[in-house]
Amino acid sequence: MALSVSQLTLHHRNNNIVIGPLTFEVEAGKIMTLMGPSGSGKSTILSAIAGHLAADFTITGEIKLNKQSIISLAPNMRHIGIVFQDDLLFPHLNIWQNLAFGLPQEIKGRQRKHQALATLDELDLLHLQHQQAHEISGGQRARISMMRLLLSQPQAVLLDEPFSKLDKTLRSSFRQFVFDQIQHRNIPALMVTHDDDDIPQNGDISHWPWL
Repeated sequence: MALSVSQLTLHHRNNNIVIGPLTFEVEAGKIMTLMGPSGSGKSTILSAIAGHLAADFTITGEIKLNKQSIISLAPNMRHIGIVFQDDLLFPHLNIWQNLAFGLPQEIKGRQRKHQALATLDELDLLHLQHQQAHEISGGQRARISMMRLLLSQPQAVLLDEPFSKLDKTLRSSFRQFVFDQIQHRNIPALMVTHDDDDIPQNGDISHWPWL
């Protein structure tokens, strides 16, 4: 399982090249870090891979997941999960319902709650099952949001500065939690950040714009 990008180029509607061409590959269980200053287009690269580019842009090149082209697929058909700076839990759902929301549609009825509760138990957070998002800590919200994404069974994960809004102590523990989950599931991950502390050990690092 690998995520590969070949000659990926983003054009603005005036046909000017704004990003690219980019070529790289992230192997299963590996985390590639794209380093660069804020406003340099790192998040736009993630949007292109996930299929969420704004209408002002067109894209050429190739994006493959598990050797299959996904560049022409709709976002929901690409099987790519994104972790943002904010946890994005639904305020109208309790914690187990938030987790269940991430499960594939083929999982039905009581099995959805069963899997959500099993995940909370794995996190030692089963006691939070009936709480609302605003009633739990930032670290708990971050972990639950990450597990909701993983319950959707993505084949690759994109990390858009996911640790930047956490305090230093929480940031370190959640960062290791995220890296462990990705490696345990053996899926490729691409992370953008401007903080050297976020770089995983033995991970590939590329500086953006390319140096």
